Amino acid sequence: MSRTRTERLVNLVICLLSTRRFLTAAQIAATVPGYEHDPEDARDHEAFQRKFERDKAELRELGVPLETGTASAFDAEPGYRIAHREYALPDILLEPDEAAAVGIAARLWQHAGLAAAASSGLAKLRAAGVDVDPQATLGLEPMVTVDPAFAPLTAAARDRREVGFDYRVPDRDAPSRRRLQPWGVVCWRGRWYVVGHDQDREATRCFRLSRVVGAVRVTGAPGAYEPPANVDLISHVARWSGPVERTGRATVLATPGRAAGLRRWAVEVTAGPDGDRLVLPYADPDGLAGHLVGYGPDVRVLDPPEVREAVIQRLKEIAVRHDELAVGGGAR
Repeated sequence: MSRTRTERLVNLVICLLSTRRFLTAAQIAATVPGYEHDPEDARDHEAFQRKFERDKAELRELGVPLETGTASAFDAEPGYRIAHREYALPDILLEPDEAAAVGIAARLWQHAGLAAAASSGLAKLRAAGVDVDPQATLGLEPMVTVDPAFAPLTAAARDRREVGFDYRVPDRDAPSRRRLQPWGVVCWRGRWYVVGHDQDREATRCFRLSRVVGAVRVTGAPGAYEPPANVDLISHVARWSGPVERTGRATVLATPGRAAGLRRWAVEVTAGPDGDRLVLPYADPDGLAGHLVGYGPDVRVLDPPEVREAVIQRLKEIAVRHDELAVGGGAR
């Protein structure tokens, strides 16, 4: 299945989950990205209908409980919705490594533009007078962002195109120019890395995306190279980054009965009247902050100040991102 069709199907599911009423094909076409067409043009409208029929069949094959019906007895045209009672998942308990995998998927979801498209679609539903349930898709729009270099590097790796970028390492003041044939982008210990063939050094290299300075420039033609077969990108990053020394200690206040992942990680847990104090080992403040913000109001940093400030900065970035999506969604 193509990425465009996948995004369209995801947005169709979000649209149908976000309202209890049946939506007609015309309402869906005006709401879901990928269904844009001129209903007055017979051929264009026929193409939309074929596409919509294929997508409905695909959703049903995937087990999505798509229902057909009408909003009232006066409606002549049938509509569609997803049965919440049949689509809802039971509580799922994840191990720490499984939760980390879900977190990576959430980052990919957010950066791929699906969240912005979904927000735009829901805004269109509201503008059309359709009652939207704000809780229906709770959790489908994570606000954990990735580095700006993520999108161009993943696209270049997919298209097999050489790139150039400026890269700063901790022991140097000025960034240096790198030319890379990217093989792929992976997440390792909360950081994003690109792995590929360094053209200048004629060797395999890993680069942390947060250290890329400025824009990534695509310099090569599509299909210009072929990565090694069955290459293990994570293993390359693990060998390059070396073991993580968690010499720092942070104290956080957790709501009783919540933040189970942090409790497994903590080296000390002390119950108190205002919550449970957890002592967490960490390697760098920003990496820990990125982990803590995922627990929302259930966790508050007490010490040290560098971790607390890193969390505050992350939360400010999330707030800005929410505002951008709200403005972008309302303007469409």
